[in-house]
Amino acid sequence: MSGILHSKIIGSGPPLLILHGFLGMGDNWKTLGNKFAKGFEVHLIDQRNHGRSFHSDAFDYELMEADLLNYIQHHNLEKVNLLGHSMGGKTVMLFAVNYPEKVNKLIVADISPRYYPPHHQDILTALNAVDFSIQKSRNEIEEVLKNYIPEFGIRQFLLKNVTRTSKDTFAFRFNLESLTENYEEITVGLPPFSQFDGATLFLSGENSGYIGVDDVALIDAHFSNNKIVTIKNGGHWLHADNPTDFYSETIDFLNS
Repeated sequence: MSGILHSKIIGSGPPLLILHGFLGMGDNWKTLGNKFAKGFEVHLIDQRNHGRSFHSDAFDYELMEADLLNYIQHHNLEKVNLLGHSMGGKTVMLFAVNYPEKVNKLIVADISPRYYPPHHQDILTALNAVDFSIQKSRNEIEEVLKNYIPEFGIRQFLLKNVTRTSKDTFAFRFNLESLTENYEEITVGLPPFSQFDGATLFLSGENSGYIGVDDVALIDAHFSNNKIVTIKNGGHWLHADNPTDFYSETIDFLNS
């Protein structure tokens, strides 16, 4: 099953499409989206199996790239600016190397074009430990997550995906089964020798470790016209850790 990705569209101007990371949703970008909307038509997109978009057993970057193409065609967009975080960054990179004529500027937040070893197992184990027939309140759900995830911020991020299905039952918005099953798919790198020559900005969280010195040569090989900027005090969720610098670097790049 597939369809057109769910999105929230705000503002007016040149299109700026924002793609969230693994287990996230477009809503995570609402605050920054509203700022970008002062000069751009901002599309806060939910990728397949996330947020309010359709659920599917199939899940990989080729499919997410096709979803993005369908979305762009459905909304009659000519040339778009793309901003993707983490998994969303991999989606927009793949899209840009395959459809360069559709991309004006590319912004990749805290991810490199390489393979990343699996590292979300604890989070997936925690989410799969929730049993909505037993846990009937947000507090009870959080208690289960707490057994596996000590970090308050990560628990809050995940709890945003909990939605009420009736007066006293909850469910996750994302398709946990498919995401667990296909998790290896999000670790893969960009295809070798694929290239995008348009203007590209990589934003790296100072405390994140996702983009290191070793990644520079690979980024140069795929993106000949790139700039890498480190966001101070930023972890992997650099846009949440330091939204001020994230916004100013991004808007300067878009307007340059």
